[in-house]
Amino acid sequence: MNQRSLGSLKMEATAAYNCRIPFREHSLAFSHRSLSSLHFHFTHTLRRPRHPTATMALNASHVDLSLSPRVNAVKPSKTVAISDLATALVQAGVPVIRLAAGEPDFDTPLPIAEAGINAIREGYTRYTPNAGTMELRQAICRKLKEENGITYTPDQVVVSNGAKQSLAQAVLAVCSPGDEVIIPAPFWVSYPEMARLADATPVILPTSISDNFLLDPKLLESKITERSRLLILCSPSNPTGSVYPKVLLAEIARIVAKHPKLLVLSDEIYEHIIYAPATHTSFASLPGMWDRTLTVNGFSKAFAMTGWRLGYIAGPKHFIAACGKIQSQLTSGASSIAQKAAVAALGLGYAGGEPVATMVKAFRERRDFLVKSFKEIDGVKISEPQGAFYLFLDFSFYYGRAAEGFGKIEDSESLCRYLLDVGQVALVPGSAFGDDTCIRISYAESLTTLQAAVERIKKSLARLSSAALV
Repeated sequence: MNQRSLGSLKMEATAAYNCRIPFREHSLAFSHRSLSSLHFHFTHTLRRPRHPTATMALNASHVDLSLSPRVNAVKPSKTVAISDLATALVQAGVPVIRLAAGEPDFDTPLPIAEAGINAIREGYTRYTPNAGTMELRQAICRKLKEENGITYTPDQVVVSNGAKQSLAQAVLAVCSPGDEVIIPAPFWVSYPEMARLADATPVILPTSISDNFLLDPKLLESKITERSRLLILCSPSNPTGSVYPKVLLAEIARIVAKHPKLLVLSDEIYEHIIYAPATHTSFASLPGMWDRTLTVNGFSKAFAMTGWRLGYIAGPKHFIAACGKIQSQLTSGASSIAQKAAVAALGLGYAGGEPVATMVKAFRERRDFLVKSFKEIDGVKISEPQGAFYLFLDFSFYYGRAAEGFGKIEDSESLCRYLLDVGQVALVPGSAFGDDTCIRISYAESLTTLQAAVERIKKSLARLSSAALV
């Protein structure tokens, strides 16, 4: 292992430690000596008290090390930490299969990439308007009207550095301290933390795997209070792959309509990655919901443009102007090059045209393989995803079991750690998404990679299923 790999692994182990993701030296069955030695050195360094001289120097300087209560309330992303740790292990020579990150393995379609290259060659490298170029916002308006049935003007759209930024700015723009943000669980890891950053209170509404992880309208109605400001919906869903049928969305819309203060933040980033007969419905297209809905979308997932960092939000001008104001003081406009590429992406045809259809066909093949494979494993419960590229599987059957040299499997986090240590497969614990019975598997990797991962997971689980209960 070279010095660069060692240094990188130290950084990733730091992230894992800070996120409270155990990284046990004794259970790293796949580790070579240098990796174990590094972990021993790292963890003991973390626990070692400061040198007295260093402590005195800190005390003498009277540095106030306190952080904002807002930051202290926010949890770091386990998805990012696990993905970074798995990458560091691979760089260190450990053959980990990484199924934690939601990143398509496809290259950005060539027409999109060429548009970005041409933008550089033609000198299109200067600042753009804060809300995005007029060319791109007009293209987004055409897309939303033709594909989603919702009509906006360019001043009702703000382009940002990714859908995540658009979501965060929306929460900050509409929530006041003490407001409640209603979030169905399982949820994308960042939703509750965005609420906390806005000094709002996340209100988590559980769903059931037997109901395909879809929100029960009656539960929603029972939890709305005078403090409820925002309902976050994600369809197709991360982490479950569930797709809300139009009839269910209409029921939710009727409930929302009864509460003038309540808005809906509709995260539609996976809209094109959907498997027939499922269809996508934009919440803002439902009767009476245009005025109540902020629609977020982007280019990272369907167009395999994760590194281009580009998303957008559309909605009533009053709210969108507030999002733009926040952006003007945080990042200003998004990349000029990425925006040129995005115009080309929207020009590929309806729902991304043939390039996106080809990717979706591959995702469906992968989904079908994984669903079939996990149905063959004792105790695993499945809700077959209708969109996105995730499986959210109930592995709680294996909780309480033990493996020699590892110990007891207590929850989704310890099971993920076991599968990483023993099976060399990186997955994300369901606890990160608000459901500790499950584990999220991203199938945004090749079918060959997924086949290898399934074999490793089966072998690892077999060791647990044959172990005595403790």
